[in-house]
Amino acid sequence: MSEEASQSMADRGQNRSRQPQSSAFRDFIGTGWGPRPSELPERERVADFLTDRALKAGAPFPGERLVVPAGPYKVRSNDCDYRFRAHSAFAHLSGLGGEKEPDTVLVLEPNEDGTHTPLLFFKPRASRSSKEFYADPRYGEFWVGARPSLEEVSAQTGLETRHIDTLRDVLAKDAGTVQLRVVRGVDGHVEAMVNEVRAQASLPAGEDARKEDEALEEHLSEIRLIKDAFELEEMIRAVEVTKAGFEDIIRVMPRAVGHRRGERVIEGAFAANAREEGNGLGYETIAASGNHANTLHWIDNDGEVHDGDLVLVDAGVEVDSLYTADITRTLPVNGRFTEVQARVYQAVLDACEAALARANEPGCRFKDVHDAAMKVIAARLHEWGILPVTPEESLATTGQQHRRWMPHGTSHHLG
Repeated sequence: MSEEASQSMADRGQNRSRQPQSSAFRDFIGTGWGPRPSELPERERVADFLTDRALKAGAPFPGERLVVPAGPYKVRSNDCDYRFRAHSAFAHLSGLGGEKEPDTVLVLEPNEDGTHTPLLFFKPRASRSSKEFYADPRYGEFWVGARPSLEEVSAQTGLETRHIDTLRDVLAKDAGTVQLRVVRGVDGHVEAMVNEVRAQASLPAGEDARKEDEALEEHLSEIRLIKDAFELEEMIRAVEVTKAGFEDIIRVMPRAVGHRRGERVIEGAFAANAREEGNGLGYETIAASGNHANTLHWIDNDGEVHDGDLVLVDAGVEVDSLYTADITRTLPVNGRFTEVQARVYQAVLDACEAALARANEPGCRFKDVHDAAMKVIAARLHEWGILPVTPEESLATTGQQHRRWMPHGTSHHLG
């Protein structure tokens, strides 16, 4: 059997890279590097809000250990990963945005008084004398840059930090008397570790454990419904940067008209702004010209843009803190609406303004916003003679004919 055939698939990539294996190389590559920065990074503004977020997160679960993974890298193809984006519950409780830090886990450790202490477990950078430094294309400093140290992350976030290798011991501490919950579907390795500890400690498993974990996930989502001052600032920033992206779209419109994939000219202009001013896109941009705008989630963006068309753009910038905006606008390619285009545009604008007015009324429920918009849509469709019943009949739960032109909801939560 050849040497290559006896290798595992995971190790065969070394045949391509021809990585040096000699002890002389290993001894030499770890020497002669300049010193690392000695000053710790400044404490980030978000750190001032993390204690309160941890208190809210743990309030319904006194005495329980809560596990919130950031998630691992996700493979795009072969040895190429997608850019890392942490799970939102983790980002909210840790304050870590941007592309920091894959494989990190936040544990809310129970205190005797019913509160929780947040502990951040992650993989710090390796020594320059280690094989990981030069040989690991996913985590090695030589390949992807230096990961922060435990001390650096603690200085930034104000949280206690520990090495990821100690995570299992912490999860297993007093297991049996201390209940475990984990946010599922984020990190399979962490989830398996939690389930292993549960089994060894005879803690609830199966359907019972699933329900307990889902209750944690639901609560961590709901505490983000009310934004603190930092979050409001970041959402406003996301809107401002997104607005600038739409202004860039208007500037490239003439070039889009002359391109065989004009929709992608629009998409690209917005994406460039998103990467320059933020972390990137909050979601895939919809740049739909002409009939493509009738497809609700048109993200192929491979069509032409013609003079006289309307272009619908649904796009948002995600800033470095991972808060995103979400703006939809319909633009006339040549800067002028036809009479019919203007009527439809005005109807949608009127529905939007009615929804916003209702949203600002005390006691407004989420569905009331949608209902306010639907009243306008039903009325306009009736005025145009294309609604087969009266607006009142259509708005009744037994009707809903107006929803043919809008089967989706009016809005969703943001942030």
